[in-house]
Amino acid sequence: MGGQAKKKKKNRSSRRERPQQDSRLTVQERVKLKMQDKAKKKTAERYTAEQLLEKTQECMDNFDFEMARLFCQRALDIEPTNLNTLDMLGNICAELGDVEKAKQVFLRAVELSPDEGHSKYMYLGQMQTGKEAIQHFNKGIEIMLKELEKQALVAPPVAAAAAPVNRDPEVTAKEMSVAFCSVAEIYFTDLCMEEGAADRCRDAIDAALQYHPEDPEALQLMASYLFSVEKPQEGKEFLMRSVGVWLPRHQQEAESVEGEEHRQNAMPPYESRITTAKLLVEATEYETAIEVLEGLLEEDDEVVQVWYLLGWTSYLQSEKPEETETFKDSARTYLTKARKLYVKLRCDDTALLEHVDQLLGELHPGAEEVGSEDEDLPLDNIGDDFVQSSDEEAAMEL
Repeated sequence: MGGQAKKKKKNRSSRRERPQQDSRLTVQERVKLKMQDKAKKKTAERYTAEQLLEKTQECMDNFDFEMARLFCQRALDIEPTNLNTLDMLGNICAELGDVEKAKQVFLRAVELSPDEGHSKYMYLGQMQTGKEAIQHFNKGIEIMLKELEKQALVAPPVAAAAAPVNRDPEVTAKEMSVAFCSVAEIYFTDLCMEEGAADRCRDAIDAALQYHPEDPEALQLMASYLFSVEKPQEGKEFLMRSVGVWLPRHQQEAESVEGEEHRQNAMPPYESRITTAKLLVEATEYETAIEVLEGLLEEDDEVVQVWYLLGWTSYLQSEKPEETETFKDSARTYLTKARKLYVKLRCDDTALLEHVDQLLGELHPGAEEVGSEDEDLPLDNIGDDFVQSSDEEAAMEL
């Protein structure tokens, strides 16, 4: 009897613990949780995992990644070990900037299938630095090479150069190039002080170009490498090859609405093109640098670095005796815009600002700037919101 009483008492105690935990939630929170559980069960009953993944893909195609995440998570709830679902969810989380969640998802996929599927390793490599990044990239490359062997498309690298890898949508020549470029960039930056880093960097770039000889980013990376090892002439040749792949085509299609999507796919990313412009300035290819920078302005005219590089390039060209004043005027205009935008966007690149101020000081004010009461922070072109707020404050004082 005593034991049974204790057992009954213990059961009553455990039942009392639940309401105490539930009491920490408000009524609205408890109702919300019940509705979420109910919706989750209904979703599982109404849709299969395959149907949910189709909805996920539709949302991704429409760039609605928040909704895509909800559908994909529902699909994962139904099939927690589905590798395709894990891959999609990790991709979505990466797009949303939830790096930690994306990392967890991809690591789970690695646990379930460490020797299949290269994309998860590419993502993990991008999320890591140094040797950890190299390990992920190398594992991804290993898996891709095995897949290529199955397709009997590549044995020696020379064969890959002659016959680009494009039959299997899962492994392309571009993906191979990107993977090797990713390895090279780590040795070029994070691990640059490691013994043998320069040789490994060069080997990785060579491999990238063997798989995709006309990849503009691989060509540009080779140019950067050659400039760094003081081989400027060779570096310039690779740089001009890189620009030649996409810039002429971009200029020809600039007026074509139909070519917009193709143009965006063919061009390197925005940040990569900024690097291109820097290298072109270093190679004294000023006119081509201006063409690249003007193209960047057409896409986004509020990037401080682009205006600064335009100003710096014009300043360097002002050494031409026949056009000195013209280039000086252009340099003043671009550098002044860079400074105003720097203040408007509250940038924190102090080295860039110091160089802008130094160049403006050497150029001296132009005729239109003489008599300005506030040369350091002119109001024009800073932004409508800034000017409007200043006008409202003045009206209140009146």
